Amino acid sequence: MNTPTATGGIAKPGVSRGLISITVMLTTIMVILDMTIVNVALPEMMGALGATSDQITWVLTSYIVVEAIMIPLTGFLVTLFGRKRLMLICVAGFIVASALCGQAGSLAEMIGARLLQGFFGASVVPLSQSVMIDTFPREERGKAMAFWGIGVMLGPILGPTLGGYITDHIGWRWVFYINLPVGLLNLMMVWSLLQHEPGHRVRADWIGAFFMATGIGSLQLLLDEGNQENWFDSGLIQSLAAISAVTLTYFVLRSWNRPDSIVKLSLLKDRNLATSCFMMFAFGLGLFGTIALQPIMLENLFGYNAETAGLVMAPRGLASMAGMFLVSRLINRVDLRLIILAGFIFAASGTWMLSQESLQAARSDFILNGIIQGMGLGMIFVPLSTLAYETLDKSQTSQAAGIYNLSRTIGSSVGISVAVTVLGHAGHMSTEGLRPHITPDNPAVNEWLAAQHLTLQSPQALSLLAQEVQRQAQMIAFNDTFWMVTLSFVALVPLLLLIRRPRQKAGPEEPPPMAE
Repeated sequence: MNTPTATGGIAKPGVSRGLISITVMLTTIMVILDMTIVNVALPEMMGALGATSDQITWVLTSYIVVEAIMIPLTGFLVTLFGRKRLMLICVAGFIVASALCGQAGSLAEMIGARLLQGFFGASVVPLSQSVMIDTFPREERGKAMAFWGIGVMLGPILGPTLGGYITDHIGWRWVFYINLPVGLLNLMMVWSLLQHEPGHRVRADWIGAFFMATGIGSLQLLLDEGNQENWFDSGLIQSLAAISAVTLTYFVLRSWNRPDSIVKLSLLKDRNLATSCFMMFAFGLGLFGTIALQPIMLENLFGYNAETAGLVMAPRGLASMAGMFLVSRLINRVDLRLIILAGFIFAASGTWMLSQESLQAARSDFILNGIIQGMGLGMIFVPLSTLAYETLDKSQTSQAAGIYNLSRTIGSSVGISVAVTVLGHAGHMSTEGLRPHITPDNPAVNEWLAAQHLTLQSPQALSLLAQEVQRQAQMIAFNDTFWMVTLSFVALVPLLLLIRRPRQKAGPEEPPPMAE
């Protein structure tokens, strides 16, 4: 049987869709992985770069802010350079920036190199998604999105595990150097397999682009620094909120129907794209909120090291893969809205189980609820990414991919910020709620002390009680936060009614329908 070849002028003649998929997946994983692989290396980088705990967070913030600004420009850049040339520029620039990160000798050098990484890496994910959409025929887009989704979903999940291993066994600089061989392989594959597409000079509304960049950059900075600055008690956060609100409102009003707008916001008139973008934005709370908090819980409350915590969470990623491949088999047989509904049920169930854990939970408990949640996340991600483009023309996929992936990026930042803020507030409230019960008259207090072979008169009794109250309060706070994430999945279910399901083909031999 002949291997299916790519269509639509994306690949060179005779190149299989499988090779295109591998190329796209490698580039996606490389860039997505870099968003989370650095996190666990920050303590080592602090000493090497002479930075404080507050200053070192700019290594993350600088990348995230520039990436968010550049993602919606992908459609414009594709028109200007063509997809192959833009992919080559992005991958080559990302390789150079990664090398500079590894060589950085000061915090300023590191932040500058990370800005370059974000600048070149931003367009890779939406660009790779648009290549996959146009490479596969419409009836096989579910398969394409399943393969593409592996990089997007596994990157954030495996990043902390891989980053912890590299930092512990090789050194933190190799967190960046690992991108060099992978990036060079990506570069050769893109050069060899993709067809050249000529670019075109295009008029652009640079005033609107300035307001968009200012608004998105301010919003990302607000989300990243908000919790640390105690949100709106800070003048900085108030200023960033005002700037982002004013500039983004002006950008939307100016650019909605403007033909030379650098981002085609008018595409959001398509109900499927608009609904999918909103759902992907909210999906960030469930995916990234859990991924950000669970390692903290496992390490701080259960005493796991970074490598063990990563291994405990890894089955969630494998289950996500399984969910994606299951969807790719069902996507042409079952209404995608029903698959997403099933995904919400799995994801909500797994997260609810996580919200019921106690300090006596075993590793197997976390692995089980991670598998259930991961299966649901994969079942949501693929059909949602497929439905977003179902009612759009092929010529609009690059612009739509930029908007869709911006929703994912901003949603992940909002999700992490909301989860961390809720965790802090719930922890404070839980501590205040438990303290009044620590009295000599409470039999539970005396029983706990007796189990430690202590009494209230023992010198270390009060100190140990305070520590235990703090641990229990933190566990309650994590439970409350995961319960909120559970509710976020449930709250998205009614939005499925807004998604329009296109007309199904009767069979594989039926010719494509005529344009309406």
